Amino acid sequence: MVGLPYDCLANPLGAVRLTFEKAVAASHDAADPVMALGGRDWGVVDLFRKFLFEEDGLSQVPILDQCSLRWIKPNTLVRYRGMVQDMPGNELYIGAFKDGSTWRTNKFTDVASRPMPPSCQSCFWERRLLLCSPVPGQNSWILETSPPQVVPKFNDNFALQQGEKRRRDANSDPMEENVFDEEMVSSGSKKQREDEYLFQSHSVGPALECSMLEYKSHLEGGSFSCLVKIYDLPESHLKLNDVFEFIGIYTFDSEPVQKNDSGDAIFDLMEDVSMHLPPSKVSLYASLLVVLVCNTDQVPRLHCLISRKLHVQDFLSSSNLPQPLPHVISGIRESLLGHLSAILGNDTVAAQYLLLHLLSKVHGKVDVIAVGRFSLNLTGFTRESSSLFGNQLNIAITNLLPFSEAVPLSVEFLNKAILQPKKNNQTGRLVAGILQLAQGTHLLIDETHLQAGVLNSHGVENVRLLKHLMEWQTVEYDFEFYKLEMPADIQLLILSEGKSNILPADLVLPFCPNCFNKIEKASTEELQVWRWYLATARSLSYSNEPQVQQPSGILQFLQDEVVAAMREDRSLGYQDLSRLLTMAQLLSLSFGETSLSSERWQMVKELEMLRKQRL
Repeated sequence: MVGLPYDCLANPLGAVRLTFEKAVAASHDAADPVMALGGRDWGVVDLFRKFLFEEDGLSQVPILDQCSLRWIKPNTLVRYRGMVQDMPGNELYIGAFKDGSTWRTNKFTDVASRPMPPSCQSCFWERRLLLCSPVPGQNSWILETSPPQVVPKFNDNFALQQGEKRRRDANSDPMEENVFDEEMVSSGSKKQREDEYLFQSHSVGPALECSMLEYKSHLEGGSFSCLVKIYDLPESHLKLNDVFEFIGIYTFDSEPVQKNDSGDAIFDLMEDVSMHLPPSKVSLYASLLVVLVCNTDQVPRLHCLISRKLHVQDFLSSSNLPQPLPHVISGIRESLLGHLSAILGNDTVAAQYLLLHLLSKVHGKVDVIAVGRFSLNLTGFTRESSSLFGNQLNIAITNLLPFSEAVPLSVEFLNKAILQPKKNNQTGRLVAGILQLAQGTHLLIDETHLQAGVLNSHGVENVRLLKHLMEWQTVEYDFEFYKLEMPADIQLLILSEGKSNILPADLVLPFCPNCFNKIEKASTEELQVWRWYLATARSLSYSNEPQVQQPSGILQFLQDEVVAAMREDRSLGYQDLSRLLTMAQLLSLSFGETSLSSERWQMVKELEMLRKQRL
């Protein structure tokens, strides 16, 4: 036979089945070759890695989104980018079954490729379920720098095979059996649909998919969620609120399963599946086989072959970006500071503090202290000045950072907004709140909208959640019977008239503009360079050992400086000293330097002197 018997792009399931059959044939356990595999990868992932990254196949894979959903064909290879919004757990499914003397697999599918013989030998495997959604606060420029959308061109032979309904017999070519046959998944006969339903995954999956139908209204409003099914990855590889790109097989059943006339479909299904389970496991999985039959639209699903965590650099345009050399970074720093200063009415001090704020991120936790946080409270804003400077500042942040949100804080907002993510135990779904954000998201809170009013109990709880996020960089999730604190990395900027009593920021700076400048729109090239600068400086690995030459030693320099500062100002506490060290680290990173020098320490002291003169 000339050429490949499958197409990784248009017929990925053919590759899955062919590699599975080869692995079974090559197994050393002749008595039970599938049990030896144990549901693990049998080489199919390496096959797709070679196609995607060595044969330039990645550029041919379409991106699954709200627009492409209308023309992407089911059971083809797609890419999906999104945030892990919920992690319902694991799902039990029939991974392999014996058809006569031949083992077949249902891995990476929702339905079996062919009817399963009655009382045949089968293997139950598990896969993880992830509910993914567009990243909250994702700014529009990300779409401009995203991989270009492609419409795959399937070959005519494959299209013909898709349209034809062929029947296989015992003498059919084994290579042809690996070509995807639409008859096995789209036949309209009642018996075929019942057989397919039997081989669908049976656990929390169907219940989850029914609860996901609530997302239909969000889809119509511009949002797009996807159920991603994960295979062969450790639990620690994927975490809640991480941003990932998934490459896998897209499935979508346009014909929902119908209940039978007697209404006993669920119990018939449980009885049939239990026949294939060992007696010791029937009771264990009985509770998992509760199926909610829905007569509405299904949800897009993706069976993941390859996944990778996305960082800020992955959202940047790779063309015409400079090299991270010190003199290059220094020049970009000055141009960005000039831009921020113009936005802030030529307040150069505020611009420098804002730059440090934009470079901050949580490096880790020491006890309950979030190391690296640097929240900023700019005071002196009124509702009028906020509509001018605050609006320009929000636009600038939106153009510079991939994820950002602006919250006009008011009594009405606090009393009504859903900030806390909460688990709905009836649907088994985590209902997202406003504070469920991706790591590295910027949150601008405008307190100038606050007026006299009464907070209800919900409003008081929202205030507590915001304060908790600012102080500890954690968000409390409500699981009804218990609360769970999830780590966060959110940059918080507060605009207020006086020092915020609701949100105690790490640093308070009075805003002193000299004039109002109507800012001209920055060029695309300038924005790309500034985005690259912020992402590169934040990603540098910082050393805690200062590079300063002192006779008494390196660390002694900082100790002497701290003692001198406390002698001058008796009110300094450990939080102030920690903030000074954080500022010194961020200032060093802003110059592309990965360790502290005496020059940068002096710059921090001068900045603090200018700030205190305003207080």
